[in-house]
Amino acid sequence: MRKNPPKFEVILLLIIILIAGCTSTRIENFMPQDTKEKDIGIGPFGPRLRNLAQQKGFLVGTGIIANFWKYETLYTETIKKEFNIITPENQMKWQQIHPSRYKYNWLQSDRQVEFAEDNNMKFHGHTLVWHNQNPSWLKPSFDKSTMIEILREHIQAVVGRYECRIALWDVVNEALDNDSLRETIWLNTIGPEYIDLSFQFAHEADASAMLIYNDYDISTLNHKSNKLYDLIQDMLHRGIPIHGVGFQMHITNSGIDYQSFERNMKRFADLGLQIYVTELDVRMTDNSKDNLNKQAYVYQNILKLCLKQPNCRAVQMWGFTDRYSWIPNFFPGYGWALPFDEHYRPKPAYYTIQNIIMGDEMP
Repeated sequence: MRKNPPKFEVILLLIIILIAGCTSTRIENFMPQDTKEKDIGIGPFGPRLRNLAQQKGFLVGTGIIANFWKYETLYTETIKKEFNIITPENQMKWQQIHPSRYKYNWLQSDRQVEFAEDNNMKFHGHTLVWHNQNPSWLKPSFDKSTMIEILREHIQAVVGRYECRIALWDVVNEALDNDSLRETIWLNTIGPEYIDLSFQFAHEADASAMLIYNDYDISTLNHKSNKLYDLIQDMLHRGIPIHGVGFQMHITNSGIDYQSFERNMKRFADLGLQIYVTELDVRMTDNSKDNLNKQAYVYQNILKLCLKQPNCRAVQMWGFTDRYSWIPNFFPGYGWALPFDEHYRPKPAYYTIQNIIMGDEMP
């Protein structure tokens, strides 16, 4: 009969675990892993994106909708088989997760994190500080010291709950308005130091997590990305724990300046930052064959340049099927922005992503 280990051995083991910490969630520690489902490797449309990406130690992902487990099975099955990182579109924003000052709603975020763990995926937390989707109780009438304490309590409660389970966090989201700091409740009550504080609080809650700044219109060289570069460079010089930058890329099938995109990634990488394409979609005015091919070309170039840059660790679409895309509601007259159509059929963009990861390109 096996005996229980002596008490001192149990104590020693606990000490070792505490000293070692939990670095396994960090993106730089991501390594290709075998999956539980044999059909993840090859699907009806060829090699799965997930399998191809994992072979290169790369992350390809999607934003996920609320209560996704209540939708058709094909939604969850596609996520499982095609992606190795997921991001909640809305469920971790203040309005949803912190509805009253002394109450949190963990139901959806818990289930989403568990889904990622059950399916051997990385989880990208979104977002800890933003000017939108805040609860009504969060008012600008609070004084500075109270707002700092609210900020601290929120970040440490949310990040702390998922310590060692969430690989990276969008700590501060969209703090810039072109080339200056955006007027927000945080800036107006705390001042510019709210950005530093947010990263410091997050790092205190989980030293293993990758902490990034996330924004739109910063993927190419322009006034806004210049301001962000100067801001992050200064933060790094002062020892603020910021590890990466997230490029939201809600763009049209006209594309972007790809040379500028490449140069911009390089300068952020030269600061020692990791780079993530966090919210990619490519909207169109119709789904004609010509537009679909133009869209595929945009996906091709962004993915190709990201894979070329060693510090670019992930490309994540903001959703994956047109059935649940946010685009038609926010950009009237546009749609068809994602790699799968509303019937979960792959579009040319899907095959382009597949080919680029394999090392091929569109003809």
